[in-house]
Amino acid sequence: MTNPDIKAPMLPEEIERLSFSIIDSEVPEPRPFTGLEWEVARRLIHTSADFEMPSLLRFSPGAVDAGVAALRAGATIVTDTFMCLKGIPRRRMDALGCRTVCFMEDPDVAEKAREAGTTRARMAVEAAAGLAGPLIFAVGNAPTALLRLMELMDEGRLAPALVVGMPVGFVNAAESKDMLIARGDAPYVALAGRKGGSALAAACVNALAEAALRR
Repeated sequence: MTNPDIKAPMLPEEIERLSFSIIDSEVPEPRPFTGLEWEVARRLIHTSADFEMPSLLRFSPGAVDAGVAALRAGATIVTDTFMCLKGIPRRRMDALGCRTVCFMEDPDVAEKAREAGTTRARMAVEAAAGLAGPLIFAVGNAPTALLRLMELMDEGRLAPALVVGMPVGFVNAAESKDMLIARGDAPYVALAGRKGGSALAAACVNALAEAALRR
């Protein structure tokens, strides 16, 4: 069987360019975002094939510039899952002098979570509090991680260069993101509502990294 709509084999970069072109054509101007904000929105659509992404996407003023500046300064990207960590290619991070870390499988984190009767995601954020900055937190799975991050910000123990707040789910996911959006004291890129996920959090970082590499 053949399908006339099937494209001939292409290289990955060609597929990405064509995908972005299709997205641009299906979201006509005037678009809800421009410049780097649109690049982030477009990559989220590319990752999810979900054209609702722009309507859910929230940026604090200057967030994309803050993220790009942090990446160009060699930021550490802290992820709440290994899926998110693996979704941020080393080729981008190495070129920028950045690193990605995830403490979810750290034995001390697991032990402290058991002792405290809480989640590893929450304790993993605690472990990240000792890292030197600039720090970018990419949260795509665990609302408990985002909630603990904001508590540590309130305590003055963390001052992230950027928070990517995109936990997915039905329990505290939307609420934790609403809290982040309402704060106004830290640069953030967030997805309102229940949608999100590790792949989307990674996609946001990747869009900012591409911009940082161009500069």
